[in-house]
Amino acid sequence: MQNEAMSGRAEKRRRGELLLVIPAYNERENLPAVISDILLSGEGIDYIVVSDGSTDGTAELCRERGWNYIELPVNLGLAGCFQTGMKYALREGYSYAAQFDGDGQHRAEDVRLLLEKMKEGEYDIVLGSRFLQKKRGGSMRELGSRLISLAIFLSTGKKLTDPTCGLRLYRKTVIEDFALRLNYGPEPDTISYLIRRGCRIAEVAVEVRERRAGESYLRPLNAAKYMARMLISILLIQYFRGGREDGRTGKG
Repeated sequence: MQNEAMSGRAEKRRRGELLLVIPAYNERENLPAVISDILLSGEGIDYIVVSDGSTDGTAELCRERGWNYIELPVNLGLAGCFQTGMKYALREGYSYAAQFDGDGQHRAEDVRLLLEKMKEGEYDIVLGSRFLQKKRGGSMRELGSRLISLAIFLSTGKKLTDPTCGLRLYRKTVIEDFALRLNYGPEPDTISYLIRRGCRIAEVAVEVRERRAGESYLRPLNAAKYMARMLISILLIQYFRGGREDGRTGKG
């Protein structure tokens, strides 16, 4: 990839079958703890930080610390940033790739639970869930998550307890989708779309921590807009998405 030449760190460093794709926009303060958590989690998990046009020195920190990273020259947003990471996963031959937040909310140890579940049931996608073993609270964000769960059920017949959790694991066939054919972000509407295309999906209970530093994009107004956009997309727009050329989604 062109932007990997800029970074000089997306090299042959593969140690395992699983890659954590870490989209990062201005996460300089959070990344040291995130990378430390991954490195302390044991063998078999690789990572790639994708700095999405960061302006706070995120890429410079990755370079100084010798971390594996890709630097995007401009901000592409989550869809383009994540697709860059999935292209890297496909090129390097990983069997599994996980979306892993760069703000310290996710735990590397939980990714192993997702991987165990995926192998055990031959699933295409395994989602982390904060609510599989406990009830949602009454916050606006949790209400929005409940509405999105309902929308996914109405459009696919699949019950998901936490479709907005950002910890998601994909097997190779879905890596190929995101890398080559799906120009969409890894959001609940895309998950709904992939279910309708035949992907097998499961959830695993995980712990999600508070953001370590900085501000979340999903402040109240943005969160409301996000939820509305997801609901409209799940219930309406996804039915107009183009199908895959080779029809292999969820077929192994």
